[in-house]
Amino acid sequence: MEIGSLKGKALPPPCLLPQNTAPPLRPRINFSQLSHADHTLTRIQTSGIIACLRANTAELAMEAARAALSGGITVLEIVRSTPGVFEVLKQLVGTVLNIEDARKAVGAGAKFLMSPAIVKDVIDMDGFQNGEVLYIPGAMTPTEILSAHDSGAKIVKVYPVSVLGGVQYISALKKPFPHISMVASQGITIDSVGEYIANGASSVVLSDAIFDKEAMAQNNFIVIRQLAHFATLQASQVLEML
Repeated sequence: MEIGSLKGKALPPPCLLPQNTAPPLRPRINFSQLSHADHTLTRIQTSGIIACLRANTAELAMEAARAALSGGITVLEIVRSTPGVFEVLKQLVGTVLNIEDARKAVGAGAKFLMSPAIVKDVIDMDGFQNGEVLYIPGAMTPTEILSAHDSGAKIVKVYPVSVLGGVQYISALKKPFPHISMVASQGITIDSVGEYIANGASSVVLSDAIFDKEAMAQNNFIVIRQLAHFATLQASQVLEML
């Protein structure tokens, strides 16, 4: 499955919507009578950020997660390779590659699952089909994105987005697929969060942008908390305008 001072790091500037660009309309959600999966989806859409955490120990993962949450992050992904990941998981997300990982993550309390590709066994599992668990499959091409959506995915992870064209790719995909919620993932920086959301992404995945490698190596959780705060600020600025 895929948190001091900011020494030597420039703080990202506030994000502005692109000029002469009409932002896509975000869905108006009726919060009553939502399934567990829909509640999770709503949380992802209203936060705009999924923080992706990979750590060398369960203790480091827990402290980093706490730092990110204290900085304003509300949706957190724990990468499967993190030691003790199922102990760390409670109301967190886990990246899964197979049905065994999916079942363990759900058993540990994960509210949603995410993968870099479409894992058919996870789509077919009872928790996904009955609306108890939100599954976010990864897709790259328009065909894969549509296939994931037609298989029942309420939201699809576009991966690896920066290799495919970044913001421009998301914007292009939303033209034929305005009805499909998309998470942009891979290589996204804090200062581009707002631009992704303004151009159609329901949310973005941030990994090293929040869980800075140097900060993680030094157990500098103050930096991680500050980076989380700046990231959530970027997202909230744009979400308030949509």
